[in-house]
Amino acid sequence: MRAWVVRAGENGERERAALEEGVLVVGWDRLAMGDLADAATRDDIKAAVAAAYPDEGPYTIGNWTGQLYRFVHEIQPGDLVVLPLKSLRVAIGRVTGAYEFRAGALEGMRHVRPVEWLVTDIDRQDIQSDLLDSMGSLLTVFEISRFGAAERVAAMAEGKPDPGRPDADELAASLTEPAKLYEEVRRRSPEEPLTLSIRDFLAIWGVQRRYPATTEQIKNELQARGLVTVPSFTEGTLDSRIAVLAGGAEPDKSGASAVTRLSGSLVLEAAHSIVALLGDTGGRTSSGSGSAGLGAHLPPDEEAETQAVAYRVSNLDSANRMPECVRVGDSLGTATTLMVLRGYSQLPVLDEDGRLRGVVSWESIGRARMADANAGLQTATVRGQEADGSDDLLDWIGAIQQFGYVIVRDHDHKVCGLITASDLTVQFGTRVRPFVLVEEIEQRLRRVVDRCIPLERIRATVPRGRAAQVHSAANLTFGAYKHLLKVPENWAALGWGIDQEHFLAALEECRNFRNGLMHFSPDPVTEEQLRPAQGLLELLRSLDPQI
Repeated sequence: MRAWVVRAGENGERERAALEEGVLVVGWDRLAMGDLADAATRDDIKAAVAAAYPDEGPYTIGNWTGQLYRFVHEIQPGDLVVLPLKSLRVAIGRVTGAYEFRAGALEGMRHVRPVEWLVTDIDRQDIQSDLLDSMGSLLTVFEISRFGAAERVAAMAEGKPDPGRPDADELAASLTEPAKLYEEVRRRSPEEPLTLSIRDFLAIWGVQRRYPATTEQIKNELQARGLVTVPSFTEGTLDSRIAVLAGGAEPDKSGASAVTRLSGSLVLEAAHSIVALLGDTGGRTSSGSGSAGLGAHLPPDEEAETQAVAYRVSNLDSANRMPECVRVGDSLGTATTLMVLRGYSQLPVLDEDGRLRGVVSWESIGRARMADANAGLQTATVRGQEADGSDDLLDWIGAIQQFGYVIVRDHDHKVCGLITASDLTVQFGTRVRPFVLVEEIEQRLRRVVDRCIPLERIRATVPRGRAAQVHSAANLTFGAYKHLLKVPENWAALGWGIDQEHFLAALEECRNFRNGLMHFSPDPVTEEQLRPAQGLLELLRSLDPQI
């Protein structure tokens, strides 16, 4: 049994029909005249999508193809499906049949899967944050599999509470404040360091994302206590694991620090970087993810402190998921079978130690077979694009766009992930969405204020010295709207039949959210964190739909 999320349109426009008719439904209106049941392979669906949307680029076509292929072929009867609702609740159902094309249905309502809805009113607040994060993708159709998602969704479908991730760290959950963290590190021997995920580590300070101010606060508190994290908590994904050590403790009889003993590969100079990290200059650990990152060393890089949180290749989830691959010595038939079954364009070819020896792709197979009809895997293997997890992601965007992928290796040069152009599309779509949302809120506020409130009253909101510089609401800061709309005369001018106090509170919550965005954390905004701003935007759209 697998669990999927199938959204009912960007603004939930199909959710009522989905619930009332007992179906999952996807859009892609220009495909409305084509029955995808006849599209047996990804290539068939890709051809149909490309024909229907000729102006779209190859990465968008590939992304849409993957979603439609999942909807038509990968989702199976008996699988569970989650439908996020506009009411901020969640419906869960069980798929009961195969894909259907309803030729007589309304436009945008023709591609469906029958489903039995088991529960339709789960409050998102009752779902733990890690599962909500997994459900937060901007895709219309995607699988949720991490952290025991299918079993947890099944439990909630039976009316039970979210049981939480099966590998939940009970010790981490008990570290509810920094003082308990310090005490736990102090209690442990250097041979048994405290390890936990970056997500759990941040939760000790009551935060979910690594904003610069928060990062600086945590670094200062660690420094004051003589502690260090290996790898640095500023790099890797939120699920990467780190060790928390007494970095300032005296060396043992051999002259080695706790950090050196942990990594096992440090040279003497690395000890000086620990001194730098705990002293005035500071330093940073090399990037890593998962348990493999615990062996990373601390380079003596005094300038690195200015890069409190770098956006590394390892920040992408797909960089930390071992990809499907073939091994040196496998047959070309094995490679092509996997590529067809999974819909892949290429596969890494690894040696017995897990290191990259090249890539086999449809293009490389074609070229090899042109020269030799009996060519095997070795002949069809070509050099692959390979990035280190600690590389700057921006440096690799061009290569990913050009080649469609990059293989990711860890600090031992073993393959640990694969990033495709579709991964970039989803990642940056996730990051752009909050900014677009806040921009529309600001635009709507500006327009309604300019239309309803005279300029002299707008100017009265700002200090007298700046009043002459205000020519419209566009010259106001976001925070100024709260003060402007507190004035009874200005609020009445809007003509809105809503509660002023609740609206101003929502406006203040959005202002704080906006300010947080401007600090550019490398961690994605979750649906839960986005909810207040999304709610305010929906309210503004309802109040003034013509703009």
